[in-house]
Amino acid sequence: MIDRTIEQSIAPLLHSQKAIIIMGARQVGKSTLLSKMLSERNDVLWLNGDDPDTQTLFQSITSTRLRTLLATYRIVVIDEAQRINDVGLRLKLITDQVPDVQVIATGSSSFDLAGKVSEPLTGRKREFTLFPLTFAEMVAHTNLLDELRLLPHRMVYGYYPEVVSTPGDENAVLKELASSYLYRDILSLDGIGKPDKVVRLVQALAYQIGSQVSYNEVGQLIGLDPKTVERYVDILEKSYVVFRLGSFSRNLRNELKQSRKIYFWDLGIRNAVIGNLAQVESRTDVGALWENLCIAERMKQLNYRDSLAHSWFWRTQQQKEIDYIEEGNGQLHAFEFKWNERKGSVRPPAAFVTAYPDATFQVVTPTNVEEFLL
Repeated sequence: MIDRTIEQSIAPLLHSQKAIIIMGARQVGKSTLLSKMLSERNDVLWLNGDDPDTQTLFQSITSTRLRTLLATYRIVVIDEAQRINDVGLRLKLITDQVPDVQVIATGSSSFDLAGKVSEPLTGRKREFTLFPLTFAEMVAHTNLLDELRLLPHRMVYGYYPEVVSTPGDENAVLKELASSYLYRDILSLDGIGKPDKVVRLVQALAYQIGSQVSYNEVGQLIGLDPKTVERYVDILEKSYVVFRLGSFSRNLRNELKQSRKIYFWDLGIRNAVIGNLAQVESRTDVGALWENLCIAERMKQLNYRDSLAHSWFWRTQQQKEIDYIEEGNGQLHAFEFKWNERKGSVRPPAAFVTAYPDATFQVVTPTNVEEFLL
């Protein structure tokens, strides 16, 4: 079994009298992680919010019944907790009334989006996000050389656990993930009036990774107004399908200030959405795939490290651009991503160097990517 980085952060919090909330898209391994962590315990109650019986149980449960139900347990795990009405209040009831029982709740997509736990559990919870597998986790599971050799494969099929663990069946697994799980929670949300438009939006965004995204242009393409496009993108982001990078602007008048790029947390999902699982040798979008992989992996690692670093891209009105900017501990770092190793000698734009003379600059290629991702 592949060890997950956040296990090291969660384990010390067991029985800390705070609810542990683990969020992330479906099928990224939340239940598997907890099964591994709690496998040797016989005092765990497992519940699933997708089950009607569990939903009914929590509809009008009292503190007295809770104490009776949990009398022989030290931990209660509620998978897909977002399916339970007023789940935040239910978790608060357990935390307050049965303090000797550790509550662990997992949720996909709308769990965080609906704000079901934030207010009721203020000061009573610790939240974590689990992503698809990372480059670093796979290096620890196998070795660095093997994982470097597999980078072209990961750029096509991604890092979802089932995809990684079933070599040879990647196409079938990704088809199921992209069709059955990707939209399951999103399309069940209130306010999604045009589900077909969400699907088309995801496809449109998939073709624009590495490029600036205009909500107006995307809206014209799929038949939605810009505000609705922005709202749907926000839903997709909070559902762990995509994430946004804003533009870095501090010194120059001609720096773009309101632009954004949108990337996918997993390239296998991205490629399945557009129906292109061709190998990288025959693809025209290999540069965009490499950029997405590097930035997504960096963002996962920053999240797992609880880093306070901020991330952007940089571009001027004259189309001078740097793929990725990161600021941490008062230091600015700039990165360009080049799949073609012969382009590794790229220099930063003169305008950037003049405006930010203390910033570091690095070109990330397959020959040195481990420096960026480990």
